[in-house]
Amino acid sequence: MTTRLRPATSHDLDALYRLEQVAFTGDRFSRRQLWHLLNRAHAETWVVERDAQGFSPARLLGYGTLLFRHGSRRARLYSFCVHPDARGSGLGRQLLETLEGEARGRDSARLGLEVRADNRVALKLYRRMGFCLERWLPEYYEDGCAGWQMVKELETVPAGAAIVSD
Repeated sequence: MTTRLRPATSHDLDALYRLEQVAFTGDRFSRRQLWHLLNRAHAETWVVERDAQGFSPARLLGYGTLLFRHGSRRARLYSFCVHPDARGSGLGRQLLETLEGEARGRDSARLGLEVRADNRVALKLYRRMGFCLERWLPEYYEDGCAGWQMVKELETVPAGAAIVSD
């Protein structure tokens, strides 16, 4: 099976909408909101897809959307979703690393996000990836659940510099 990470296109709208329905019980995006994120917002959405030996259409297993504000060096991870069947497989980490690279590529110095206080799996992933708790958000979600605002400082790479890894 081949796994790919790629920028989302408007052709992904139906698959993104289905993923929202499967992965979340509340606070889901509508088709209209997803269309706006893909086509009009100052945003970047990436998807993770996997095909089964090339014989069937690729299956969307996750997506993440970054929002950017003009004049700000803080990007926002606005939505992050991994299909329940793919959780724990490392796809979330790969997707998050890709999104961080996109934020750095747009000269963002910080990446912020909000996460449900009861989503222990996501909190663990974000902390492992270097995010720190920034602010408590009481009754943040539609069902009254609190949330955490988290942030990660991003190291930007100067233009023309080489990235060296061990």
